[in-house]
Amino acid sequence: MPNRLNDQTGDNMSSQQGAAARENEWLGYYDRFGYFSPEAVRDGCQPRIMEHPEPPKKAIVLVHGLSDSPWFMTAIGDYFFKRLGYNVYMPLLHCHGLKEPNGMEGVELEEWKSNVSFAVNTAASKAGEVSIGGLSTGGALGLYMAAINPKIRGALYLFSAALDLAGGPFGLFGELKEKLLLTFLADLLDFNSPLIGDNPYRYSFVDMDGAAQLARLIKETDTIIDLFDQRFPFPGKVFAAHSKCDTTADIAGIEALQKVSVPERFKRFDIDEDPGVPHASVVLEQPIVGNDGKELEPRNPVFPEMMQAIAAFETIG
Repeated sequence: MPNRLNDQTGDNMSSQQGAAARENEWLGYYDRFGYFSPEAVRDGCQPRIMEHPEPPKKAIVLVHGLSDSPWFMTAIGDYFFKRLGYNVYMPLLHCHGLKEPNGMEGVELEEWKSNVSFAVNTAASKAGEVSIGGLSTGGALGLYMAAINPKIRGALYLFSAALDLAGGPFGLFGELKEKLLLTFLADLLDFNSPLIGDNPYRYSFVDMDGAAQLARLIKETDTIIDLFDQRFPFPGKVFAAHSKCDTTADIAGIEALQKVSVPERFKRFDIDEDPGVPHASVVLEQPIVGNDGKELEPRNPVFPEMMQAIAAFETIG
C-alpha cells in the first residue's frame, strides 16, 4: 500500500515538479503558501500528506506545536493512515520549520488558521468525515477549528493541548504569562537568539513572537469553551492525552472542556508521573537523537497503549 501521493495531480499539482520530494512531502502546500518552499524548509520539517489510492471514508488533519514541525505528528499520522485507514494531512504553521526563521518576525495567528483551514478543505474534498487533532498549540488550533468549521464532522484529538499555560498554585502564573504575552512586553523580552539548534525538527526554544500568538489563541479558545455548559454541551467527540509531568500546558484547560462535553463522548488518556513523559514527548513513538547520539527528546513509553486507546475510542458513536 503506497503511503504517499506526490504524483503532481489534483491538489498536489506544484510548481516544484522538478524537485525530488522528501518523505510524504505535500508539494501543493507550497503553492498555496508562498512563504514556504522545499528550498526554504528544513529537511524533516516539511508539510506532509498521506492519501490512499481510493478515497477513504475518513480523513484527519494533524497540527504540530509551537516551535516544532509536522515531524512530531508523523507516528500518530502513520497509525491513522496504516491502521485506521484515514487520509492524513499535516500542515506546516506560518514561520515554522524554516532554515532561516528570522526570529519568527511577522508570525500571525491568522496565518496559522489559514494553514489549518487549507488542510481541512483539502481533507474534506477527499473524504466524507474529517477529524482534527494536534500537539500543544496544534491542539488549541484543533479545538478552534472543530468549533467553527462545519467541514469537521469527526472527532477532536488533543495531545498535551495548550488550552491553558501551566504554572504555580491554581494556575496563577500561567494566567499571568498569558496576560504578559498579550502586551508589548513580549517584544521587550524577545532577545532574538538563534532559533536553529541541535534538534532537526524544532527550533531551539519557543520564540516570544510565537508565544504571543499562542496567548491570543488561548483567549479565543477560552471564549469558545465558555459558550457551552452541561445543558448545551460541546457536541463533538474528544480524545485528550495529557501527561501529569507536563510543565507547559496546564490540565485545567482540558478539564474545563471536559466539564462542558458529553461524558460518553469524551475520553481521557492520562499519563502518570511514572514513566515521566514531558510535554512534547507525548506524541513521540521514538526519541529524537542528535548527530552526536545524544537524546534530545525522550519517547513516550506508553505510546502503544495510547494508540490502542484511540482505536477503542473510534468505536464510540
